[in-house]
Amino acid sequence: MTSMLSRFAWRTLAYGCIGLGTAGLVMPLLPTTPFLLVAAWAAPKGSPRLARWLWQHPRLGPTLHAWQEQRAVPRRAKRLAVVLLLFSWLVLWLGSAPPMVLMLTAVMFFCVASFVLTRPDAAPSHYTGLLDANTRIR
Repeated sequence: MTSMLSRFAWRTLAYGCIGLGTAGLVMPLLPTTPFLLVAAWAAPKGSPRLARWLWQHPRLGPTLHAWQEQRAVPRRAKRLAVVLLLFSWLVLWLGSAPPMVLMLTAVMFFCVASFVLTRPDAAPSHYTGLLDANTRIR
């Protein structure tokens, strides 16, 4: 019973993170990549089938492989991250956020953008999408 409950909790965490990551694609201020990485970490503990789907996904899988093997971020993802950070800050500014909020988010977004932009570019991948027993987020 405990094992079944534990697997349910891991699966719930994975699906929840996939949902939040997906919402982050369209909602300013909500990041996608951290949720995707947590989902990739939690999925094998709760559902090997979900883990395989995530790692074999044509859009998500290559990014996960690049991060796991090279600690790299695809150039397109870097550009998108920076554009979305700028867009999010503009939404705050146009929404008349208090100056302190604008300043703090500008500093935070600058730090996040700096981190993302200083990661190596992901090498083109030729992954077949196969998930072996040893594949996991480190």
